Amino acid sequence: MTTTHLIRAVETVDGTRTDVLVRDGVVVELGSGLSATGAEVIDADGLLALPGLVDLHTHLREPGGEGAETVLTGSRAAAAGGFTAVNAMANSSPVADTAGVVEQVQALGERAGYVTVRPIGAVTQGLEGRRLSEIGAMARSRAAVRVFSDDGHCVSDPLLMRRALEYVKGFGGVVAQHAQEPRLTEGAQMNEGALSAELGLGGWPAVAEESIIARDVLLADHVGARLHVCHVSTAGSVEVVRWAKARGIDVTAEVTPHHLLLTEDLVSSYDSRYKVNPPLRRAEDVEALRAALADGTIDIVATDHAPHTSEAKHCEWDAAANGMVGLESALSVVHRTMVETGLIGWADVARVLSVAPARIGQVEGHGRPLAVGEPAELTLYDRGVSRTFGTEHLAGRSRNSPFLGHTLPGQVVATLHQGYATVRDGLVVDEREIADRAARVVAAAVLAAPEPAGAP
Repeated sequence: MTTTHLIRAVETVDGTRTDVLVRDGVVVELGSGLSATGAEVIDADGLLALPGLVDLHTHLREPGGEGAETVLTGSRAAAAGGFTAVNAMANSSPVADTAGVVEQVQALGERAGYVTVRPIGAVTQGLEGRRLSEIGAMARSRAAVRVFSDDGHCVSDPLLMRRALEYVKGFGGVVAQHAQEPRLTEGAQMNEGALSAELGLGGWPAVAEESIIARDVLLADHVGARLHVCHVSTAGSVEVVRWAKARGIDVTAEVTPHHLLLTEDLVSSYDSRYKVNPPLRRAEDVEALRAALADGTIDIVATDHAPHTSEAKHCEWDAAANGMVGLESALSVVHRTMVETGLIGWADVARVLSVAPARIGQVEGHGRPLAVGEPAELTLYDRGVSRTFGTEHLAGRSRNSPFLGHTLPGQVVATLHQGYATVRDGLVVDEREIADRAARVVAAAVLAAPEPAGAP
C-alpha cells in the first residue's frame, strides 16, 4: 500500500518556503503548488521543517526496567519530541553486552515503529569495569552496533579504556565515556561548592569530570581512535575538549538540555527531579556550555533521557535516583537557550540535534537534508507558540521532568518517520496504526532487498 503525504508551504532551515511530496518513505518532489491524488495533506504554513531529530543518548530501560520505561513508551516520547531515531544506552537488565541483547532491543524498536532504535553496546561486561564485553560480536550482529558506552558508570581503568579504543578503531566505532572519576565522587549528591557545603550535601567536584576527559583524549590520540564525551557539564571540561580538538584529536562531545538551562540553585528545594549525574552546575558553567555549543566545541545536544518510577524519585534526596526525562522537551529547551538568545540559528539546531548525532552514531537514513531522493525523516515545528510544560506533554511512562511548570517556546506539530506520521496535529499517533505502518515498511524492504549471492 502506497503512503503519500503532501506537506504544504513549510519553511526550511535556510528560510525558503516549499511544498514537499513524500511517497513510500522518500521525498519525491519539492516546489510550489504541488498536488497528489489521495495524499494525506499537512498544512504547514508557518511551520519549520527540520530533519528528524536524532538522540545519541537515551535510556529506554527495557529489558528489565519496564516499570520506568519500555522501548515502546520511550519511542512514543521520542516521537512527541520530534525525534525519528534514538540510541539506546546499555544499562538495561540484562545489560546490553552481548549480541543477543542488542538484537532484542533493535527488534523491539522495529516492532514499536515510532523511531529508529539503535542499540548502544556496553564497553565492559555487566558495566562492571573489569573485562571487555562482546564488542566484536555486537558490531557484527544484525544490530551492527557502532557506539559503546558504560554510561552510568565510568570506564575508570585506563588500560581497559585503551583496549576498548583499540578494539573499536578496527571497525570505525566510538567509545562514549561517562566521565566521572569514581574515587573523587564517593558520596556525591550535587555540585561541589559553597552551596553543597551550605546544604550539607556531598560534593561532586568538576575535576572528577575534567580529569577523565583529559586522560581519555590523550588515550584516543595515542591509539588513533574515536572518543565521544557524554553530558559535558563544566567550563573546565569545555576547555579540555577545545584543546583536544585544536590538537586534531578525534573527539566529539555532547551537552544535555538540562545543563543548558538549569543550575545548582534548584537543589535548595530538595526536589529530587533536579538530582542528576553529572549534577546541575554553576551559572558560569551553563554560560560556558552554551558558548561551546555555539562555536562547535560541543558537537551535539543529547537528552540523557532517564526515566524513573515515582518510587525512585518521590523520596528523600539522598535516596532518590539520578536522572531526568528529556525527549519531549529537548527541542523547546534548545529553542529557548540557544535560538532565543541569538547564539545559533535554525540551521545550527538541525546540525546539533540531527545531522551531527546521526554522523557520530552512524545512524543511516537520518540527519539528511530536505532534498528529492532523501528519506522522509522530518519534524515540523511551530516556533510561534509557547506552553506551560506539564505532564500532559509527556508521552513516555515516567514523569520525572525537571521542566514541569516551565514556560517553554515551540511545539512539535508533526513527526514523519519512514514516510508516515508518528505525530499528527501535535498528538502522538495511536500505536496500533504505527505498528501496522511499520510492518508494511518492513515487508516492503524485505521484498525490495536483493537476493543473497548464490540464491537460486
